[in-house]
Amino acid sequence: MRRAATIALVLAALGASGVGAYQLAPSPAPASAHWRELAWPFPRDGWPAGRAFRCEGGSCDGAKLYVRAKRGFCNCDRGVADDDEVDRVADIDLITPRFTATAPGEVVRVGEMHGRARRYDLAMSDGASHAAVGVALSRRCDLFVAAAQGRGDASAMQHAALAFLETPQMKTWVIAALDGK
Repeated sequence: MRRAATIALVLAALGASGVGAYQLAPSPAPASAHWRELAWPFPRDGWPAGRAFRCEGGSCDGAKLYVRAKRGFCNCDRGVADDDEVDRVADIDLITPRFTATAPGEVVRVGEMHGRARRYDLAMSDGASHAAVGVALSRRCDLFVAAAQGRGDASAMQHAALAFLETPQMKTWVIAALDGK
């Protein structure tokens, strides 16, 4: 009888600790974003075409990201110094000419490049409203720009886009594009 009580007590303690461990275990991480490449959707302008991507999964699901180099376009001494420059160069106007900044921009870095990111509200031609993020980064006298847009949260899009730009494959492509290769 004493042995059965001891076994029951041990099993109850183990069960309670298992339930406690389950309740205290961290939640599984949200699905990570995967960026699938698309064709460059914009007409030719004074700059070479860039690359376009669509986010699948994660907090940026459905967002689109457009990136390209603008060689010889940046102030060699100051780089991207203010929000007005982000408004002018970040290619948000390729998505729609009707965009409004929602807040002051912030300093961002991608690899060795530094610059600014700014969030926008977009009025699309079909009447829909989208959020967007414009990023302008400098390296020496060259500029690298990115524009992300979608129906989701601009902060989540910015985080996912900057994380994607930090991947080794994108860093390699960006440096090659800025070097004219």
